[in-house]
Amino acid sequence: MALYSASAEDLDTTDCFLDFQEIGCDYPGAVCQDPRFVGGDGIAFYFHGRKDQDFCLVSDSNVHINAHFIGKRNPKLTRDYTWVQSIGILFDNHKVVVSVKKASSWDDNVDRLAISVDDKPLDLPKDEASTWRAPNASPSVTITRTRKANSVKVEIVNNFRVTTTVVPIMEHEAKVHNYDINVNEDCFAHLELEFKFYNLTDAVDGVLGQTYRSNYVIKAKISSAMPVMGGVENYKLSNLLSTDCATSKFGSVKGAEISKNRGNEFDYSSLCCSSGIKGNGIVCKR
Repeated sequence: MALYSASAEDLDTTDCFLDFQEIGCDYPGAVCQDPRFVGGDGIAFYFHGRKDQDFCLVSDSNVHINAHFIGKRNPKLTRDYTWVQSIGILFDNHKVVVSVKKASSWDDNVDRLAISVDDKPLDLPKDEASTWRAPNASPSVTITRTRKANSVKVEIVNNFRVTTTVVPIMEHEAKVHNYDINVNEDCFAHLELEFKFYNLTDAVDGVLGQTYRSNYVIKAKISSAMPVMGGVENYKLSNLLSTDCATSKFGSVKGAEISKNRGNEFDYSSLCCSSGIKGNGIVCKR
């Protein structure tokens, strides 16, 4: 299928996108802030990676999702301040990239998203609910604006959905967290992400993906003020669209064979913990 062919009949600006909500940064499948993850098990942790490098977020037999980190070195710390600037998605023989353009100032009405499908740029009209559908694709592939600018949803039917929203670092935030950046030169615009998976195997891996396994036990110390996931080298990639991380499962027949098809075991999109979602680590299961 020619995913990049965005002919007039493939673009639909009239459909109403009724189920869109703001990025749920406190719900399973979220990747927000610098960057803070909420795993499939409902536990929050941080994975800082390294600036200007690429890391595997999710790797399974039928989907592989990577992230490119941008950041700022703080000489007082042993790590970088980092944010997710791009995601690269591989499925079947296709690839989708959603990136953020550098911004020296911020305006909500100026679109900072750059999207490509199979290496071809996709120009999605700046109308809320504008939708591009891959012609004759099976499974169905759609990319939909969830705002007029700076937010899109990518969905592969029966595989996954990810909502991406561009957010900047503002002056107050930079001061509070001591980022030591001049937001008038570079506001480090980055992506906040909300994932929903429909058909993961129990061999899934990656920084976020591993947390969806039925036998997963978090490696970060959740009693600390900032539970940090280590093992950077396990998830490091040579580039945004590679599958060469040590934990890669993409295209693995073995991974598919041991699948327990637990992607639909819990419907996390409507999850709400009665004890409250915020804290150093959160756990909420039904």
